[in-house]
Amino acid sequence: MSSTANEYIESVLSGLTVRNPGEAEFHEAVAGVLTTLAPVLEQHPEYQDAAILERIVEPERVIHFRVPWMDDAGKYHVNRGYRVQFNSALGPYKGGIRFHPSVSASIVKFLGFEQIFKNALTGQQIGGGKGGSDFNPAGRSDNEIMRFCQSFMTALYRNIGANMDIPAGDIGVGAREVGYMYGQYKRLVGQFEAGVLTGKGVGWGGSRVRKEATGYGLVAFTRQMLLTRGEDLEDQTVSVSGSGNVAIYAIERLLQLGARPVTFSDSSGWVYDADGVDLDLLKEVKEVYRGRVADYVEERPRAEFHTFGSIWDVPVDIALPSAVQHEINADHARTLIMNGVKAVAEGSNMSTTAGGVDVFDDSDILYGPGKAANAGGVAVSALEMQQNSARQSWTAEDVAERLDLIMEDIHRQCSEHSMKYTGRPDNYVAGSNAAGLVRVADAMIAQGLV
Repeated sequence: MSSTANEYIESVLSGLTVRNPGEAEFHEAVAGVLTTLAPVLEQHPEYQDAAILERIVEPERVIHFRVPWMDDAGKYHVNRGYRVQFNSALGPYKGGIRFHPSVSASIVKFLGFEQIFKNALTGQQIGGGKGGSDFNPAGRSDNEIMRFCQSFMTALYRNIGANMDIPAGDIGVGAREVGYMYGQYKRLVGQFEAGVLTGKGVGWGGSRVRKEATGYGLVAFTRQMLLTRGEDLEDQTVSVSGSGNVAIYAIERLLQLGARPVTFSDSSGWVYDADGVDLDLLKEVKEVYRGRVADYVEERPRAEFHTFGSIWDVPVDIALPSAVQHEINADHARTLIMNGVKAVAEGSNMSTTAGGVDVFDDSDILYGPGKAANAGGVAVSALEMQQNSARQSWTAEDVAERLDLIMEDIHRQCSEHSMKYTGRPDNYVAGSNAAGLVRVADAMIAQGLV
């Protein structure tokens, strides 16, 4: 190698910062991956010769567009829309669309970069991409949501397709939003191209278990980590943040496996239910009435609603952050460890700050990063693509079984690559990054300088 692996990494990171000023989330995501890769680069000098790092941190295409729409009162609004098509070495771009006020070019690029490695870990033929808008769907009517989704898709539809780029849902984008976007896509292209979006309704091309997939997969990965130390989920106390699909279906799967989830949250606060979460009530509040978590406590007075303090102050055996990025900082991480947590696995993307990751890494706890632990959603999206291509509809049992096998394989890949490059089997951060890079880099080299 012309320079040491660490010097090469520092050079790439320095260039990234200069070329992408002011994009802190993107910088952090890239640094979090690249700084773990020196052992891989030392064993694969061909990656530096082929400028793999310089190429993998640069998106193949970034689409930035205006989204005008009208509210129910006839007032005009303008939001920003994004689609980052990051890497297609393994297949068409694949990644969700997020509607949230925090969405920016930096956020979408960080998510798209992480998606490259997550998608590689699934073993499916999908590349990495991500998209979204700074539109806030909270409090908007169904008609306002529909008009926004139609405008968003009108700007995006030329750049997606079943063999090009297949978006899915993410924060703020569920089956309703996917339906509105797909309807507009179908209207514009004039054909029923089911494979262009995933997360569709089961009756018109969607996959069973898609709504549950990220939460179920998160629990499956957590269980695999625990099994390496002779433990299982039964009778374990678990804190879960969030109250969207990931959190709700992680809680559902935990209850099925005999664990006791005791927390959940939304932007208004968090709930601690020492008796264990009443799943039926939580689903009624969030999925039927689209209410706030405080509504749960009104129906279940033994539970506690908090607007101050941290959900991570609750002593538990396992913590599953499943809301947004940077939920756990270094202080939260230290509190969790002090209170005896055994395992932390990320249901949201980049749930833990760099400082928090360092705290976990210096401890003896099991820590599953999002690109591995929450890959179940995109895994079932890829299974939905397979069903669409074959014009088939698989049973829920079949999809759930395939999901469990994929999550088991992701855990195996992370553990084996961790052992190979760090000498320990439980450094899931280094292992997931190494496994993803090797698969993508080998494909990039095989396809030439493109």
